[in-house]
Amino acid sequence: MATLSMSRLLRVPEAARLSGLKEATIRKMIFQRRLPTVRIGRAVMIPEEAIEKLIREGYRPAIGLNSSTE
Repeated sequence: MATLSMSRLLRVPEAARLSGLKEATIRKMIFQRRLPTVRIGRAVMIPEEAIEKLIREGYRPAIGLNSSTE
């Protein structure tokens, strides 16, 4: 059985402010399943520890994954 830690849950704008990233980047990372989320009703929440880990490890976007062909 998995153990759940009781981390504070952040909404996307809060996670963006804390990490220094744009909201769009946080949403993209969620869509790509690079950030764990918890859904409470329609709200998508991110555990604060996931953002702390992102900061600690240093976020670097993947190279060559741009969907634009220009």
